[in-house]
Amino acid sequence: MNINIYYGGRGIIDDPTLFVLNKMQEVLEELNVKVTRYNLHESKGTITTLPQTLKDADGIILATTIEWYGIGGYMQQFLDACWLYGDKEKIAQIYMCPIVMSTTYGEREGKMHLSNAWEVLGGLPCSGICGYVADNVKLEMNPQYVTIIEKKAENMYRTINQKVPSFPASNLVVKQMVSITPNFDFTPQETEQLSMYASDAMYVQRQKEDIQELANLFKDMMADKASDEEAYIKEFRNAFKPQPGVSAFFSFKMDGKSPALLVKVNGSRLVCEYGDGDSADVVVMLDRNVLEDLLVGRMTFQRAFMSGAMKIKGEFNVFRALDQLFVFS
Repeated sequence: MNINIYYGGRGIIDDPTLFVLNKMQEVLEELNVKVTRYNLHESKGTITTLPQTLKDADGIILATTIEWYGIGGYMQQFLDACWLYGDKEKIAQIYMCPIVMSTTYGEREGKMHLSNAWEVLGGLPCSGICGYVADNVKLEMNPQYVTIIEKKAENMYRTINQKVPSFPASNLVVKQMVSITPNFDFTPQETEQLSMYASDAMYVQRQKEDIQELANLFKDMMADKASDEEAYIKEFRNAFKPQPGVSAFFSFKMDGKSPALLVKVNGSRLVCEYGDGDSADVVVMLDRNVLEDLLVGRMTFQRAFMSGAMKIKGEFNVFRALDQLFVFS
């Protein structure tokens, strides 16, 4: 018979839960039970892999100490890992004995918490131990307390050895009916791999760095695109030379893609923006490289049109006004 102990306390010397565990372990080993203890406070970085250790267990002991409120983070993290990565078919065959000792208040609630959690996971219940300990010395020196602990260990051995049945728990039925937790139907091997990845701090850190790098790359691409578009608008504004009585609407379609750069002139008023320019007086179709040559003054609009570097659609007389309205240098 194999019994695993999962201790969720802090491991301090005067922890009453440790005294209870040591006594139970002595009794179980006298009954030729192989007992393996896992101290969760010593395995903080690998708790998510511990559900793998349930594979060969016939029973387990979940033990914790309530020093303030609740069962503590280590034990809750282990239960979360069992829910996410544990083999539910194997858990359904494992008996669990809860041990909760308290130095403050809430030992009964803590014991009930562990029992309910294990039943929701589908596991089998054993009678547990809970108690309030104000003085650890009185616990250790009281023979009646020691007898209670020894009897609980013997009862756990008897329950597992005889495979004592239990009534179905409503916790499991309610979970099956109303649980909204997605069921991914992972194989035991897949859940084992997932738990190993989740506990690998370096792997998780690399994933975070990769995500951050992609996010920064995408952000830089968007920033570059926005800055390019804003730069074209800025160049048109700086080169604008108002012409009395001239009113025109130009649409510059670069590389045949949308949105187009829209330039609206009404006397001394200029509006530059990106959008749909199908209703423009003149639609200019050109490559970005040609537009950039225009913006630095390497060629004029008239010359670009005559050389075939751009195409226009609309009123040619209005197009001819571009070189007077915008003087680039």
